[in-house]
Amino acid sequence: KAGGLVLPGVAAFGYAMEALGSAAESVKAAAAAGKPVLGICVGHQLLFDASCEYGPHQGLGLVKGQVVPIPPEQTVPHMGWNLVELPADMDLFAGLGPAKHFYFAHSFHVQVQDPRAKVAYTDYGFPLTASIQKANIYGVQFHPEKSGPQGLQVLRNFQEICGRKV
Repeated sequence: KAGGLVLPGVAAFGYAMEALGSAAESVKAAAAAGKPVLGICVGHQLLFDASCEYGPHQGLGLVKGQVVPIPPEQTVPHMGWNLVELPADMDLFAGLGPAKHFYFAHSFHVQVQDPRAKVAYTDYGFPLTASIQKANIYGVQFHPEKSGPQGLQVLRNFQEICGRKV
């Protein structure tokens, strides 16, 4: 009966999928029915096909792509504030302008392979996927709850998306 679902962002991929357990099928069914789904950090990564974090693990498969380690030549974990280029056509970023800083804390990142997904990037020595949108499926690699006013606006925007008629 919820207006939308949020997959929170704490833990390693395999552990998070295991903790999700049978609820994974409910998340997939809700997404297929058009209910908005927002993944945050590892919750964002769970939206994809698979991850190699601590061994191979299957994800929810809602968006085509793989979760892979941040390249070793970069500082790992990636922790801190990064400027994210915000495409005007991504609903989570409504009212935020062309770019804002968000707080990141992760060691793995998503390689998006879904041509239907809109992607926002940050520069971390390579174009790192910061956010995705595919129809009613949304994901952010950063932590909006730790990102000050702009993060709160992302969460407000998701709340507004959840209030729309499906």
